[in-house]
Amino acid sequence: MFRSLRISIFIYYFLTSTAFLGILYYFLAVAEVKNTLLLGIVVLCFVTLGGVLISKLSIDPLEEHVKNLQELSKETLHELNLPIATINTNLHMLKKSANERDLKRIERIEKASMMLQERYDELDYMIKTQTQRVIKERFDVAELVQERLEFLAPLYANTRFETNLSACEIECDRIGLAKVIDNLIDNGVKYSPQSAAIAISLDKNSLSIQDFGKGMDEVELIRIFDAYYQADSSTKGFGIGLSMVKRFCDEQNIELGLKSAPNIGTTIKLTFKELHR
Repeated sequence: MFRSLRISIFIYYFLTSTAFLGILYYFLAVAEVKNTLLLGIVVLCFVTLGGVLISKLSIDPLEEHVKNLQELSKETLHELNLPIATINTNLHMLKKSANERDLKRIERIEKASMMLQERYDELDYMIKTQTQRVIKERFDVAELVQERLEFLAPLYANTRFETNLSACEIECDRIGLAKVIDNLIDNGVKYSPQSAAIAISLDKNSLSIQDFGKGMDEVELIRIFDAYYQADSSTKGFGIGLSMVKRFCDEQNIELGLKSAPNIGTTIKLTFKELHR
């Protein structure tokens, strides 16, 4: 698709440029037009028309492509809703009559279903962000952190979460902030293989997430928010988590602070500033 689009744009640009030079030559050399104002108006109209047509040729196929992708995403999201709801309903019924051994299996299926629901919510969130410029609601950050820990704790069975949370109401993109918290907790666990603790504190308008793992030196800190950068290439992942965190904080006007030292650990602090009331 894009290869043929590039070729079409090149051909059209070549033809319009040739025609423009031909018309200019005609007015100057053949017709010998002396009225520079009239000549300037004609040239400006021709250039504007060419620019409009080239931009239309460039954007329309891309716009159609994006629209098709959005429609496909919405249809996929709609189709996923029914099987997830069916799984959850039947799990609830099975738990009523299951023995202890079967209950453990059902719990594992239930956790997998919760993860599917999370992906469903994320896809729904991504679609909404494409159609709405601002998605904000008022909520308590402490409640959101507790909610995320309830979901994440079973996935990190060997990690102890030490929390000290005070109520903090803000107006912000709740789902986006939940994704940020998930990323920061996941990074803390991932880069703390020898530590079994993650400390999370919320005081006034600041949320801090601290690990006691590898930490980073000053050179690594300079690049830590770059997309696809990983301080440790042996660690699983694609290096996009912290770049996504920084982008979200910039968009929501959240102050992002980071303090780290090798073999001591890393603390990331989110300050909500005027979002806090």
